[in-house]
Amino acid sequence: MTLLDPSTLAHIDACTQACLDLLESNLTPHGILAASRTEAAVARRYTRIFGRDAAICVMAMCGSGVRALEQGAVASLDALAAQQAANGQIPKYVDPEGQDADFWYLGCIDATLWWLIAVDHVRRHGKVGPTHWHEEVARAIQWLHAQEHQHFRLLQQNEASDWADIMPRSGYVLYSNALWYDVKRRFALDHANDTLHHFNHLFNPFQRDLPEYHRARLLRHYARRGRRDPGLYLSFVNFAFVGDEGDVFGNVLAIQSGLADAAMAHRIVQTINEARACDPWPVRVVLHPLSQQHPLWRAYMGRHQQNIVHQYHNGGIWPFVGGFWVMALAKLGLHAQGWPELARLAQANALHDWRFTEWFHGRTLAPMGMAGQSWNAATFLLARRALEGDAGAC
Repeated sequence: MTLLDPSTLAHIDACTQACLDLLESNLTPHGILAASRTEAAVARRYTRIFGRDAAICVMAMCGSGVRALEQGAVASLDALAAQQAANGQIPKYVDPEGQDADFWYLGCIDATLWWLIAVDHVRRHGKVGPTHWHEEVARAIQWLHAQEHQHFRLLQQNEASDWADIMPRSGYVLYSNALWYDVKRRFALDHANDTLHHFNHLFNPFQRDLPEYHRARLLRHYARRGRRDPGLYLSFVNFAFVGDEGDVFGNVLAIQSGLADAAMAHRIVQTINEARACDPWPVRVVLHPLSQQHPLWRAYMGRHQQNIVHQYHNGGIWPFVGGFWVMALAKLGLHAQGWPELARLAQANALHDWRFTEWFHGRTLAPMGMAGQSWNAATFLLARRALEGDAGAC
């Protein structure tokens, strides 16, 4: 299993219990809240059932063996389905009482993707039937198909319209399309192989293999121009500009979903390791943060001084993404690295009396954001399951 010393294993066990306790304390009759109920959380609407947050938590709650969490997993998906838009889109968040559904300024493409992934997970590992949420699933998939390019078979989106909601990624976005491929595999959707093919040509334009489609060749040319191979997939590809800031989450999900072959997956791990993105805790979500002088900088990124260099989505340390990093290591059989990373993740969650901090400054390590983040707890549990070989990890 692992060569960790007894005290480290005991700390992992303590974090496991703290994670279960936090999820149960953040649970309402209608589903899981994004964060613990504090005055700050209420003011910032973290006491809502978020599409992406809740779906990730659902996968940890389902299979936990805790009756309240098992029931809460189904309730969370029900609450989001109840406020599904007529066109099939799942909201960014819903009010626990069912009174409010929000779809963000520029849309929230990943809420629908994560909801579908969680539905499949609960169907396979929970106590609902294989046709549960059948109509809602059909509408959600139809809505996503309406966002899909009919040749590339990749989703198109606005900037700032996924979890990194004040980052300028737009067009074809790595993170969202890694999730889209996962959805296609889980629900046996058409053109999954086309999605895989174009994903690897567009987001990794530095390979020798040339795509046949002439527009794909042109996009590849634009993406390569003046750049060196970063050892990662690009964070997004648009008509005349791309993202080479080093999106850790998107790259990790490309490993998780099976989009990256063995060689590319190990290159991604090597690049993240060489950047020391997990020092001292996993993981910084951007390897090369965007400064205000960068061509991709947007004025909204400096709003409230939140997304400046080494902060928030622009290079902050996010423990919940650290959980996905550990899952990717487990998928690649790198357990000797995965267990120590899980131990560091436990340390991050335990800081400040088990605060379960949303994110930390990437350089000063100052705790930032909300306390009691549900998805921190969820991905820690999923990461441990993955290292232990649990088929229901994700």
